[in-house]
Amino acid sequence: MSHASLACLILAAGKGTRMKSSLPKVLHEACGRTLIEWSTGAAQGVGADRTVVVVAPDSDAVTERLPDWVATAVQHQQRGTGDAVMAGRGALDGHEGDVLVLYGDTPLIDAATLQALVEEHRAGDADATVLTIERTATTGVDFGRVVRNAAGDVEAIVEVRDTTPEQRAITEVNSGIYVFRSSLLWPGLEELTPDNDQGELYLTDVVGHLAAAGRRVRAHRHPDPWVAHGINTRADLAVAAARLRERINHEHMMAGAGIIDPATTYIDVGVTVEADATIHPFTVLRGATSVAAGASVGPHVVAVDAAIGPDVDVGPFCYLRPGTVLQRGAKAGTYVELKNATVGERAKVPHLSYIGDAQIGAGSNIGAGSITANYDGFDKHPTVFGENVRTGSHNVFVAPVTIGDGAWTAAGSAITDDVPPDALGVARAKQTNIEDYVRRRRR
Repeated sequence: MSHASLACLILAAGKGTRMKSSLPKVLHEACGRTLIEWSTGAAQGVGADRTVVVVAPDSDAVTERLPDWVATAVQHQQRGTGDAVMAGRGALDGHEGDVLVLYGDTPLIDAATLQALVEEHRAGDADATVLTIERTATTGVDFGRVVRNAAGDVEAIVEVRDTTPEQRAITEVNSGIYVFRSSLLWPGLEELTPDNDQGELYLTDVVGHLAAAGRRVRAHRHPDPWVAHGINTRADLAVAAARLRERINHEHMMAGAGIIDPATTYIDVGVTVEADATIHPFTVLRGATSVAAGASVGPHVVAVDAAIGPDVDVGPFCYLRPGTVLQRGAKAGTYVELKNATVGERAKVPHLSYIGDAQIGAGSNIGAGSITANYDGFDKHPTVFGENVRTGSHNVFVAPVTIGDGAWTAAGSAITDDVPPDALGVARAKQTNIEDYVRRRRR
């Protein structure tokens, strides 16, 4: 039998009722990816030739989020893991290699773990190989016990409720993730019967049947008991997200990024952070945000799909919304919100401002309390600040409007017309003092 090809079945038809959510369980997100995207990403990373996601009926919301290279199969009735794998068989018609089975709600599984599982399966010329983990008090997992024979191969996987006291004391447990020879998996599925409390078809029984028939079943023991952590509740999701954040932050730090307090730093998986960038506490970097070398971000910064250039200073208490670009040496300071705005080299928006749909030229300084009035109730309009512009405090720029190179605007102005280069724009009512006003009112 050739082991040259590998197919992957991802079981994702569970209802997820314990999530108490109208959103399908596998579409809940952790660190910038849905649960199903974590699983398909792991399958892609392990080099599966074909990947099939098994979904429930009426799962259009799930299938719409799948990449083009993933096929789908429908499990019409929820009759256990064995039935779910059987549902995916048709989509793998003609496949004669190995079949890797994993789940759509285990975001901590990664390509390296799956690759090690497949390699052990093939190196041991096994008919099936199961990924096993250690049961610990920390994780609290209480999965089926893995019983090995004298040669170290798997003799049986015993469900917890069926264990003897000696078997219950075994700490090696089944993760539920397997690799099978396809030529033995499909016949093994046909032998399954629902002779159990749940009336379901269990994939673990295929393993037991193979071992009983003298086939070689191996176990690949993983040192991290969290790797197979499944999501059933929102509490489970929070635990997984925390573990993913630890992993993401560690990778950035090992690559040279400075993260002052990883415990309070939230970085999505799609974010890039270059070496020698510094991320301060209570910072959230989401989506496709990028942080270049020498930049300092935080504390208390949220950036979504923003490009933070070299030597940029962001924060504290700053919100960068999608489309924000901060070029080399720029600054976005305290209580500043930027949206779809480009801040040029060495330009500054130091504090207490909203700048949306705008371009700020190199060397310009936007005064405190500045606002671009970019929306007229129907359409968004741009504001353009030239190079070396100086705006006064408490300015409103009613878009569309252009402030020319080197121009200034006076404090308290509502700028509705273009300001020519090197001019001073003043747009405010003349102050009037009414003498003795207060004394006369008191009378």
